Amino acid sequence: MHPRQRLDFGSPFRRSPLKSTDGTRLIIWPVVNIEEWEIERPMPRQASPPPGGAAGAVPDMPNWTWHEYGMRVGFWRLFEAFEKRKIRPTISINAKVCDTCPEVPTAARDAGWEFMAHCYVQMPIHRVDDEAAMIRQSTERLSQFLGRNASGWLGPGRTQTFETLDHVAAAGIRWFGDWILDDQPVWVKTKHRSLVSIPYTVEINDITVMVSGQHESDALLKRAKDAFARLYAESEQSVRIMAFGVHPYVSGAAHRIRYFEEMLDFFGQHQGVSFWTGDQIYEWFLTQSCPPGGRF
Repeated sequence: MHPRQRLDFGSPFRRSPLKSTDGTRLIIWPVVNIEEWEIERPMPRQASPPPGGAAGAVPDMPNWTWHEYGMRVGFWRLFEAFEKRKIRPTISINAKVCDTCPEVPTAARDAGWEFMAHCYVQMPIHRVDDEAAMIRQSTERLSQFLGRNASGWLGPGRTQTFETLDHVAAAGIRWFGDWILDDQPVWVKTKHRSLVSIPYTVEINDITVMVSGQHESDALLKRAKDAFARLYAESEQSVRIMAFGVHPYVSGAAHRIRYFEEMLDFFGQHQGVSFWTGDQIYEWFLTQSCPPGGRF
């Protein structure tokens, strides 16, 4: 099914305004990406360019250990920053992390963080042999770990095939963050029932800014402030959502963590700004809009 067959065209500048009952006008959706990089595969990303002739070499020890730093050190810096400010983020997590590095998801679970399914290991969905089976494996492993079902889905690198959302809906997911096409939630049709697309981000994201762009350590903070200013102004008429995505091996680095903390503090200084999880956004959106055909 083509994406344009799954949702109606619309714009937050033209559709009926979205409101909240608690005075929230700009919702901040914080997402921490917790990934499993299998050393038997080429690494999903590279901080260290390979020596000549070694592109795609396995094992890629330099970049695997870069990611491992995030699990051992960077995550705990992010964890402390959120806990100090009493912010409950969403973690988009590869389910295999529950087995390979359980200390990290255990700390998040015990702190009340929200879990969003993020494939089983970090690899493009297009390279998965059985997409439906992988999605079931991911959601079932998280359910075992949490003692309840995860409600949201984010594909690795936000990758999808034309069938992904049908498989996601069949697995019991209610909302997803792959489509970065709006500043408000929208309903999306599948073969089974309607899902909610919650606006995620590719540009208020430390991979784009720090890894792809190789900008200075404070660049994500500066870009976030600029985006916030415009969305906050627009949210006076209709609620907007501003997501940000961070990774422990990037924003949790010693030379970046202070700017991440400053970003959280900047958001929190403004009236009418709330940090919400994906489920909170989903439940609020249900009070604002009905799914196409009334099907959940």
